[in-house]
Amino acid sequence: MKSIYRILLVAFAVLSLTACEKFFTREPINSFSAETYFANENQIKMYTDGMINSWMPSMDDIGYGGYSVYNDLIATRTSTTFYQPGLFNPTRQGSWSWTFARRCNIMIQRMEKNAKGNVDDETYNHYMGIARFWRAYHHFSRIKTFSNIPYIDVVVDSKDSTILFGSRLDREEAFHHCVEDFDFAQQNCLGTAKYNTPGRVYINKWVILTYLSRIYLYEGTFRKYHSVNPATNTPWTNKYETADELIRKAAQCAEEVIKSGEFSLHKDYAELFLSENLCNDEVIWGRTYSEALGSLHNLTRYFNSSTLGQQYSGTKELVRQYLKTDGTPVLTGEQTINEEFKDRDARLSATVLGPGHKIAKLTGDTSPQVINMTWNCTGYQLVKWCVPDETHQQNAVDANSLPILRYAEVLLNYAEAKTLLGEMNKGIWDQTIGALRTRAGVKNIYPGDAGYVKDQWLHDYYTASDLAHVSEVSDIELEIRRERVTEMTLEQGLRTDDLYRWSIADLIEKRHNHEGWAGIWVTEAEAKNGFTFEGTKYEFTNSGSVGETKIPITTNSDRNWTLEKAGAGYYLIYNFKLEWLERNYVRPIPQDDLNLNKNLGQNYGWDS
Repeated sequence: MKSIYRILLVAFAVLSLTACEKFFTREPINSFSAETYFANENQIKMYTDGMINSWMPSMDDIGYGGYSVYNDLIATRTSTTFYQPGLFNPTRQGSWSWTFARRCNIMIQRMEKNAKGNVDDETYNHYMGIARFWRAYHHFSRIKTFSNIPYIDVVVDSKDSTILFGSRLDREEAFHHCVEDFDFAQQNCLGTAKYNTPGRVYINKWVILTYLSRIYLYEGTFRKYHSVNPATNTPWTNKYETADELIRKAAQCAEEVIKSGEFSLHKDYAELFLSENLCNDEVIWGRTYSEALGSLHNLTRYFNSSTLGQQYSGTKELVRQYLKTDGTPVLTGEQTINEEFKDRDARLSATVLGPGHKIAKLTGDTSPQVINMTWNCTGYQLVKWCVPDETHQQNAVDANSLPILRYAEVLLNYAEAKTLLGEMNKGIWDQTIGALRTRAGVKNIYPGDAGYVKDQWLHDYYTASDLAHVSEVSDIELEIRRERVTEMTLEQGLRTDDLYRWSIADLIEKRHNHEGWAGIWVTEAEAKNGFTFEGTKYEFTNSGSVGETKIPITTNSDRNWTLEKAGAGYYLIYNFKLEWLERNYVRPIPQDDLNLNKNLGQNYGWDS
């Protein structure tokens, strides 16, 4: 019962974003009976608004994906213990919480008891679909983490030892229960203007279909590229949905969003992440921030601080993935930072600081934005999500709203699913990848057509994995993987999800052939005399000290900053050792929970 009170209290924040004046004129609800609640639409909506406020992704979830920012393309000054040799074990694992299931099941149970006959069928099924979507959504997050899990679809009584001390379901069976809930939500939730408001705050048909295109693609490709269930190290049974069937469902969900005509690509890519108003032509679900409402965040500060975050920095491997405007790849990494932004995909300069950026200074004037090496490790300073104002670098005053789900991802999911099903053609390519590249000012060239240039570096990068079960990747698949990087970098940890599902997560520990992250390329003359960027002189120093324009060269332990060759080459940083083992595709069952319930069993490889 306490969870109902809690969810009703936090619902006020959501309502303030969508109907402030109307909401605050309502009579306050001081008390209610949990047994008779959910009897009308207002009560049901209040509860689901609380769910949104509790479960909508947070600023850090959206902007860098929590631990998922630790991937192969973003440099950090340290790493998560999960990737450090010998540090992670079941006693360190958390997140075995099932409070979400109880909240969802309370809503489902009470609606079945109190709402039937009191609200019309369409409204009843819409909100029932939302409850079942959230239930499956959260169970899926546990499947991604632990693989085999229980699926809790009843309100558990404290005396119900069968559930409390039961065993886990096989991953395929648990996900099948997710599919049952997802199917109901997909078929019954509405996408009309009542639920698809300009604030893009509500869960509706379009949000659900977009998420399902992501979730089904993840699970389908995970099973395609992994020959076994990592929880047990046994082959998939295909007793329920097969990998291809899930990939088909991903394509169908994406196609329904595309054919609806409800969304399109916003013309200005950079504006998607800097506007106070959500760009509703493309944003399907988003988190609204507003200076007027006093709802602010600090993503800019997080990416522009030497202490607050992890000194997140782009890498040469990230920058090389962006095409030239003529639709061909960059054939060498040996380009200086002043050279490599010329005639490139516009998304590069919207993600990494290049020439031409302006920033508002603390003094009130505007000047070219320059690299600050006190919080940048590689020379590639990240600007996506960052308001170009020095005040925002020092304070939590960001009012730019944050998209959670975008139409661009729908196109990417559709393109990949259709390719894996063997159904990609030039028409689908033009509708998806081609459209994204056209927006970015890149010439659209279908792989295999005249003018297409195969990117051998990209091919070698994605087939260098020691653990991948499927090593050969077609040119179309490679280009889709490129596009996922250039379009979705720094959004919700999607890059790490991609590496996991493609079974190439060992790329996280390789980092430029185990030499550390690779930053900018430096000529011999630049190494000796420094270089100029946007009128500011940068110099390399052997003192090991870091300054705004001082780039250290040192060989101190595993925190070294070096040039790849004597006096020139890639700027390499942080070659601390990381480790990836096959067991890492799932996390261990927390030891505390295993001590309470031995029937849970430990995941394969984590019991020693």
